[in-house]
Amino acid sequence: MQISSRFSIGVHILSLLAIRPQDHHTSEWLAGSVGTNPVVIRRVLGHLKKAGLVNVKAGSGGATPAKELDEITLLDVYRAVDVVEADHLFHMHEQPNPACPVGANIEQVLRLMMVKAQAAMEGVLAAVTMRELVDVLAREIEEKRAANG
Repeated sequence: MQISSRFSIGVHILSLLAIRPQDHHTSEWLAGSVGTNPVVIRRVLGHLKKAGLVNVKAGSGGATPAKELDEITLLDVYRAVDVVEADHLFHMHEQPNPACPVGANIEQVLRLMMVKAQAAMEGVLAAVTMRELVDVLAREIEEKRAANG
């Protein structure tokens, strides 16, 4: 099972808003960079807006960050775009055989490991701000620009 691409799309959108602030950030323009349909961008922007991470203008369109990048963590983006159902990254298989010793006990044992793994991942995402990510991204862009002349 994979985490929804809405997370990486949300990070991509926020990165574009920061790196190219002079551009008119319509869903069509953003979709061109992300490589997806503008409808997908509008859905993700809706999630980001609802979470208070972006402002979106009606009519002519255009999105802008609603907060400073150092106030937005990757965990904020992760949570904003509803990446996981019911706040559970991992799901248990249904109806293990209760007559089997493993089937009768696997859920309670495995669930503890799953909760720890999700907490660790969320801790890593909470420790990285969009400012840190965009700074690394900007350096990468500049290095490639310099290498290509």
